[in-house]
Amino acid sequence: MITPALEIHHLVKSYNDLPAVKDISFTIPRGEFFGFLGPNGAGKTSTINAIVGIGNFQKGSIHVFGHDVVADYREARRHVGLSPQEFNVDAFATVRDILDFVGGYFGMRKQERRERSDTLIELFGLQVHEKKQFRMLSGGFKRRVMLARALMHDPELLILDEPTAGVDVELRHELWRMLEKLNSEGKTILLTTHYLEEAQKLCTRIGIIFNGEIVALENKDALVKDGKTIEDHYLRHTQKRSIPND
Repeated sequence: MITPALEIHHLVKSYNDLPAVKDISFTIPRGEFFGFLGPNGAGKTSTINAIVGIGNFQKGSIHVFGHDVVADYREARRHVGLSPQEFNVDAFATVRDILDFVGGYFGMRKQERRERSDTLIELFGLQVHEKKQFRMLSGGFKRRVMLARALMHDPELLILDEPTAGVDVELRHELWRMLEKLNSEGKTILLTTHYLEEAQKLCTRIGIIFNGEIVALENKDALVKDGKTIEDHYLRHTQKRSIPND
């Protein structure tokens, strides 16, 4: 049996006794492009933080390629690349320095870091920006740097939290093509997005979280076979829980 990329079992996360994630479970097999959708405050970021060790959790278990994210944190984290929604980098660091630092964090040697940085700078069209400070970049190029940083140590699982937020339509489609290529080459991707057409375009399976609970978990083809869109299903699963019955 092939070990899944990500296994979450009965995850519970609370903040000062206020539940954020309520006993959720799901599995992402290797090579899948998984859409993790939900409104703000639904529990998406809390789940992601638990996966990558940014936040702890009270109950349940998480395994990344078979490695427990608590008991075997270092090995689990090595398999994950995270592109967060917020720009959590040194704003005064250059593009190349940002990539080099992450490579060093994951134990890459200097020559390996240089070669990998060269590859990613070319892939994301950052050649003319590599010596610029992050704060000097446009929003679109900042997003490219965040994606490049997530890929620096060549992880098998990419977690992308709103990776196209705030970019123009042309760049969004360019990033879509890059993500589709990465997935076709074997990368497992977990995507959160508020652009529901993005999830419909890219993802093979969709999970919807609302108020800390998984309210839908289905293959995309099954969701759209009736002629409806991902947005139709998303609104049905979230609005019926947020609007009281008359």
